[in-house]
Amino acid sequence: MNPLHNTEIGPFAALDDAPFPRFEPGTVWLVGAGPGAPGLLTLMAYHGLAHADVVVHDSLVSNTILGFARAGAELIHAGKRGGKPSADQTDITKTLVAKAKSGARVLRLKGGDPFMFGRGGEECQALAAEGVGFRIVPGVSAGIGGLAYAGLPATHRDINQSVTFLTGHDLTGALPNAIDWPTVARASPVLVMYMAAKHLPAIAVRLIEAGRAPDEPVAVIANATLPEQIFVRFTLREAAMQRSLPTPAIIVVGAAVDMANTIAWFDAAASNGLMG
Repeated sequence: MNPLHNTEIGPFAALDDAPFPRFEPGTVWLVGAGPGAPGLLTLMAYHGLAHADVVVHDSLVSNTILGFARAGAELIHAGKRGGKPSADQTDITKTLVAKAKSGARVLRLKGGDPFMFGRGGEECQALAAEGVGFRIVPGVSAGIGGLAYAGLPATHRDINQSVTFLTGHDLTGALPNAIDWPTVARASPVLVMYMAAKHLPAIAVRLIEAGRAPDEPVAVIANATLPEQIFVRFTLREAAMQRSLPTPAIIVVGAAVDMANTIAWFDAAASNGLMG
């Protein structure tokens, strides 16, 4: 019998004596919470939540995942959502530093992976400059896990040997001018875009102008891996005319979208109430 399912010792009790690293007081763990489904949280992330004194979390981290934090832990919301009032990054960093220097074990909990468009690198630089020790706990990124739940392989030998990940907005929330769209359009058969719903029409126009086929398939995967997951499919030409899309979403351009016709496996309705 798998000890994790041994009802005599309880779920996850087998992890109590697992050789995880010690969460030292006065340090910060930058942890990826995964794309949404609590079941996709890593064991290391679960371990960190069970020992943290302070959890500084993003908006997309669910109450179920926050419920794994140890009793008495301080929960601090530090979410960022496009077009909505958001925590200032400078203030978030100051909080991490101050709490750690007070001797607390601080867990910075981010949706997805902390280094995939999550500003984890910036926070690590700031912690290093302040002499605060830290550990990185990778998470399942929505650009991988979200696609898998929609039946879209990020790579497939018959379709693409490369994939490009990019963000759909810059620090100000505008369409990123720093992205060389003509080069991106030619770079990979499959493009995976984070935080791109607002600017998808403009992005689609740029990709078509750069040579992508107007009838190329596009998928929008909203609330990926959750019971309320939504999958919307249209062409790149149609994407240029979209004015309202569900969010939070990951957007995919390329032939991988068509793979959902045969690989789609996740029944969002049937998964309601499950851990993912």
